[in-house]
Amino acid sequence: MPVTKTRNKLTKHDKYVLELKDKIKPKYDSISVNVKIAGKKGSLGEIDLIAKKGNKIDLYEVKCSHRIVKAKKQLQRIKRLLNLQESRTYFYCGSSGSLLNI
Repeated sequence: MPVTKTRNKLTKHDKYVLELKDKIKPKYDSISVNVKIAGKKGSLGEIDLIAKKGNKIDLYEVKCSHRIVKAKKQLQRIKRLLNLQESRTYFYCGSSGSLLNI
């Protein structure tokens, strides 16, 4: 039987992901959370948020602290894996609440 996490049992990172989702929700038609990218031999990666508005796709990476270099590398890799070179990428620092376009 699957166990679902309540908001109180979420990790700090998961809380920040949901916080960001709530902040950006009005700007988009749909938002997907914790999207896993599967390959032939297993998981290739995961992106915290994929947001769609019309035919535009924005990618968001969430970190608990200000680790923008790691987030930028992850976003570049996801753009390449999903062939989304035209998509915009954003970094959200949960501890400060800052959202940066990178």
